[in-house]
Amino acid sequence: MNYKKVIDLVIKAGKYVFDDELKSNVEMKGAADFVTAVDLKISAFLKEELALISPDVGFMSEEESGGLQSKCWILDPIDGTTNLVYNYNMSSVSLALCVDGRIEFGVVYNPFNGDTFVCERGKGVYLNGKLLPKAPDRDPKDCLIEFGAGSTKKQYADEVFEVAKNVFKNCLDIRRICSSALAVSYVAAGKINGYFERVLKPWDYAAATLFLEECGAKCCDWDGNPIRYDAPTSFVCGTPKALDFLLGVIGKR
Repeated sequence: MNYKKVIDLVIKAGKYVFDDELKSNVEMKGAADFVTAVDLKISAFLKEELALISPDVGFMSEEESGGLQSKCWILDPIDGTTNLVYNYNMSSVSLALCVDGRIEFGVVYNPFNGDTFVCERGKGVYLNGKLLPKAPDRDPKDCLIEFGAGSTKKQYADEVFEVAKNVFKNCLDIRRICSSALAVSYVAAGKINGYFERVLKPWDYAAATLFLEECGAKCCDWDGNPIRYDAPTSFVCGTPKALDFLLGVIGKR
């Protein structure tokens, strides 16, 4: 597999976020659930181009969910679509290669600042071409924790914000950037130390879970079960101390 070419395609696809005509073409999939022509353009572009590189690999995207196959690309064309619509500039293109239920390659790209996270299993995580060290395993009181509230899942608001309140009382501070792929990538990079969300879909986290493994962090669902890539799930991740802390708080909800 020519991963360099795949990375180049993701970066090329990311340029569509700067097309004002595409960005202004917005539809609602549901309450607080946006889709733009940027999402659709990137999904169609990468599906076509990846098929030329790897015709034997399936394709699953937020905008075209064909189901997980034994060998499959998992794409979120824009993770953080609401951020895109509101010009918050914290969105990403996330692409993973999943083989027999295990992520073998991932790239997460933020077109607005150029941050490009890349990882091939067993070869470490690179951020903008520089190999990342192991993420620092801080005590909870020194941790920055990101959480996702899920604007389309407000039925969980009381539960999620109760967890967030108890996390906040016992950590350094909390953050909300509203791009799951970037948040998980930031945990791997040591920019934050943990992250949790009540419901995520596989394309939200697939690529970045590999980054966690390679940087000494971990992820699981809210009950401590391994993360799956074929269906939505609760999600929590962190360096070992942060993950234990978050699971402890979640377990008391």
